[in-house]
Amino acid sequence: MVGGYHMKNQIRLFTHPSLVKSGIIGITLFMSYCSQSPEKNNKQVEKDQASKHPNIKKPPSSFDDTMIINQASAVFYNSDSQQMEKIKSVNEKRIYETITHDCYYQMQNARNVIRQYWPQIRMVEVIKARYLEFVKADKSKIYIDLNAKNDICGLFLFDPKKDPELVDMPNIDTFLGFYFGK
Repeated sequence: MVGGYHMKNQIRLFTHPSLVKSGIIGITLFMSYCSQSPEKNNKQVEKDQASKHPNIKKPPSSFDDTMIINQASAVFYNSDSQQMEKIKSVNEKRIYETITHDCYYQMQNARNVIRQYWPQIRMVEVIKARYLEFVKADKSKIYIDLNAKNDICGLFLFDPKKDPELVDMPNIDTFLGFYFGK
C-alpha cells in the first residue's frame, strides 16, 4: 500500500493544475515558434546574406616585373603598397586589419619553420614583381601571374625537379615534408 500511496502522490504532482497550465503555455509557445512561415525564415536568411560583403577581387599589381627562381626555394609573395591601399579602401577597417594580421603571422611562422627545420631551402621575398618564372632542372619554365592569386600574400615551394606548389602557410610543416621530402 505504501508504494501505491507514493505512486498516487507522484501522479497528483504531475497533474497539478499549475504544472498543467504552465506545460500547456510552454507547448503552445513552442508550437507557434516552430510553425512560423517558411517565407519569414527565408527573408531572414536573405537579410543575413545581404548584410555580408561580396567577395572582393585583389586589385592588379602596380608592377610588371618578373622574378626568376631557379633553385630550391620558398617564395613568399606580398601585395605591393598600392595594392594594399586599394584593398584597405574597399574593406572595413577590422576586416583589413584581420587580413594583414593573419598574413603577417602566417608568413613569420613559415619563415621560422623553414629556418629551423629546412635551412637548406632559400627564402625569396617578392613584393615588387607581378610574375614568377620558375626554371626547372630540364630548363622548362613555369610562369605564375600573381594578379591571378586573390590573396594578399602567399607561399610557393619550388624544387627544380618539380612544378612549384602554392601551399597553405598554417600547415607549412606538413607541406615542406611532402614537397621536399628526403
